[in-house]
Amino acid sequence: MEKILYPSRSRKQEAIKRPYKSGAELENTVREVFSAIERYGDKALLEYTLKFDKISPKAIEISRATMADGGRYLSEELKNAITAAASNIRKFHESQKEPPVIVETVKGVKCWREHRPIERVGIYVPGGSAPLFSTALMLGIPAKIAGCKEIILCTPPSDGEGIHPAILFAANLVGIDRVFAVGGIQAIGAMTFGTETIHRVDKIFGPGNRYVTAAKQLAQTVGNVAIDMPAGPSEVLVIADETCNPVFVAADLLSQAEHGADSQVILLSDSEQVVDRVMAEIKIQLERLPRKDTALLSLENARAIVLNSIDECVDLSNEYAPEHLILACENAAQITIKIINAGSVFIGHYSCESAGDYASGTNHTLPTNGFAKSYSGVSLDSFIKKITFQEISREGIANIGQVVEVMAAAEHLDAHKNAISVRLKSLMS
Repeated sequence: MEKILYPSRSRKQEAIKRPYKSGAELENTVREVFSAIERYGDKALLEYTLKFDKISPKAIEISRATMADGGRYLSEELKNAITAAASNIRKFHESQKEPPVIVETVKGVKCWREHRPIERVGIYVPGGSAPLFSTALMLGIPAKIAGCKEIILCTPPSDGEGIHPAILFAANLVGIDRVFAVGGIQAIGAMTFGTETIHRVDKIFGPGNRYVTAAKQLAQTVGNVAIDMPAGPSEVLVIADETCNPVFVAADLLSQAEHGADSQVILLSDSEQVVDRVMAEIKIQLERLPRKDTALLSLENARAIVLNSIDECVDLSNEYAPEHLILACENAAQITIKIINAGSVFIGHYSCESAGDYASGTNHTLPTNGFAKSYSGVSLDSFIKKITFQEISREGIANIGQVVEVMAAAEHLDAHKNAISVRLKSLMS
């Protein structure tokens, strides 16, 4: 982890740059897989699963019985924890429902919006060495609340050709309709084009590595499929002052570093002593991590930056636009008004990012790679469309008719004007 003291403006920009990897070869790979799936369907899915995951599953779809049986392989403690987390996530997302509000813009003209669910949604759950069963909760629960007609889940097959039982338990708990043992680019391709087994969806959700991210972005272009957001490797930024607990801060930084070698962690502080204490604590905790090697690779891109004030730290954080922002400082709640760009904010010394990842109730599918400047994290709104309605009475058309006629004439759209004019004339008869 590199320590940087009181950097100049240009050095600040350099310090918060994300690790860059050329995308030309990656995009070519995605296009190749997409082309094969569009042409050969399930056959291509199985071939790429063998090529990339070194597994040849007996079946692509997991049966309902197998889904229901997932809990048999889990401890009661874990099942209870997943169930409790699901309850909190459901409460928070249920609170996001909005009743229609009818507005009479002028007498006789009523306008309102109504929500409709996206009919078919696809959820991607990363697997591999760290099966993220919590993602099944974070995406499946709001999809069910929204009323999506079909919810499917794709996740890489694990050792033994199956799917991790915690993913199956979570999927069954929240009511996901169908689960498929397919991951990576090929899973995104299947949800984009459809195969004999997997239906094409209207929108794809879920985090993933750079291959999955590139596939989701291409799906928008070649498949006309919506995605939740552009997202890349996970990241956290911590703003810490002298009131912080260095043990807590080090643990928070390492909790993101263990995600993957391309994850990024940044510490900002107005105190060099705080930075030194945190960096020393990172070394201690690192030795106890089973995923130490992964965290070490991530820490190669980590930065600890000392600035002149907490306000300056906030300004740099807003420029970076982190996925997760932790305010480990005095009067943290008062700082939030200054936060402009962040996926999710954790306020105070006990609000650790891990709580948001699993069980506090907020969604952990968040914009990364600076997209928090223009995107929100996943919410109930992500699974619905908002359709506007208007109802205009005789009185209403009389009140706005001339306004529309004048504007339509000015834009030389005579048919638009006539649609109003014939109605106004009918009022005189």
